[in-house]
Amino acid sequence: MKVASTKTHFDVETIRKDFPILSREVNGKPLVYFDNAATSQTPQQVIDAIVDYYTRYNANIHRGVHTLSQEATDAYEQARIKIQEHFNAAKAHEIILTSGTTHAINLVASGFASLLKKNDEVIVSALEHHSNIVPWQMLCEKTGAKLKVIPMNNEGMLKMEEYEKLLSEKTKLVFVNHVSNALGTVNPVEEIIQKAHAVGAAVLLDGAQAAPHIKADVQKLDVDFYAVSAHKMCGPTGVGMLYGKEEWLKKLPPYQGGGEMIATVTFEKTTYADLPHKFEAGTPDICGGIAFGAALDYMNNIGFEKIAAYEHELLEYATQKLLEIDDLKIYGTSSDKTAVISFNIGEIHPYDIGTIIDKLGIAVRTGHHCAQPVMDFFKIPGTVRASFSFYNTKEEIDTFVEAVKKAKQMLS
Repeated sequence: MKVASTKTHFDVETIRKDFPILSREVNGKPLVYFDNAATSQTPQQVIDAIVDYYTRYNANIHRGVHTLSQEATDAYEQARIKIQEHFNAAKAHEIILTSGTTHAINLVASGFASLLKKNDEVIVSALEHHSNIVPWQMLCEKTGAKLKVIPMNNEGMLKMEEYEKLLSEKTKLVFVNHVSNALGTVNPVEEIIQKAHAVGAAVLLDGAQAAPHIKADVQKLDVDFYAVSAHKMCGPTGVGMLYGKEEWLKKLPPYQGGGEMIATVTFEKTTYADLPHKFEAGTPDICGGIAFGAALDYMNNIGFEKIAAYEHELLEYATQKLLEIDDLKIYGTSSDKTAVISFNIGEIHPYDIGTIIDKLGIAVRTGHHCAQPVMDFFKIPGTVRASFSFYNTKEEIDTFVEAVKKAKQMLS
């Protein structure tokens, strides 16, 4: 894989001070956290927003007339507007607050169960996370629709000529991740969306891995659905969002029944609330939603262009250093990828490498990364995945590479 040399000025040391966890030790060594694709770390500014909520205005939202309820409601709905503005949705009610990307995908899959019929076709890609495969398999089992798969090549890129062959008037839905969690590949989503729309199909993008690195503009993309988890982008776990075009959200039935998602209830008939509440049954993660907004504020204050440039520099540097190790193979060599490196060394099991370098204070992910079809394609049990964020440093990469060399020596 060709790696160019670039440099950008980025005050990473000042940024690192915002993240309390980065100052801790693991197994007597300074923590090197390279598992950002699984979950990012949380800055003090977001932690403060969480503490502020629970210490000053913890109350249920939307239904209360008292001051705390109104303050909580205002903060929660302001967070929705921040999310709307960040992803450039046309309307705030096109943002559905969920428990994360998996919840968002299942919400759409559940809704389409009433819209699909036997022999309709839906398309996923070979690069998907299990959460963007299994719900559609379940949907096909319910409806009799057929699941088609866009194949990938040895570089970890989708075969777009094969995608075109799969599309037809039978195609109703296309589901693709914006960025592969296993390989870091950035998919050509603009082309995927355009070609799907040409045959009348809707498109859902799993944006979980893209959102920390790319500021997606849902209107510019013209995507029908976009799903994101806050914990991938400096926010808390257990909260995320589904963007949906208003026309589609109105077509889909509610995902769950309960409080908040209703307009009127009698034992004879229930009518449903308007968007977005139609899809937000029960008490939400109020604090999580507010903290999601605070996380977006934090990242936008740094600037996504600066973040992307710096992370690309880290990716190039780490790639160069790792490729100096004999028998090391990187999986996912697209020229367009985020700061993720999946690799193996010879016949050494990735779990063994991960276990040894953990003893040296280094956190990486090992296994199939909930993308087993990707591993099956390469005929491997899994990989070691190092994923970088804007608070990581080249010095940490040096420490990581030396640890990998030590692990190789011990395991060879």
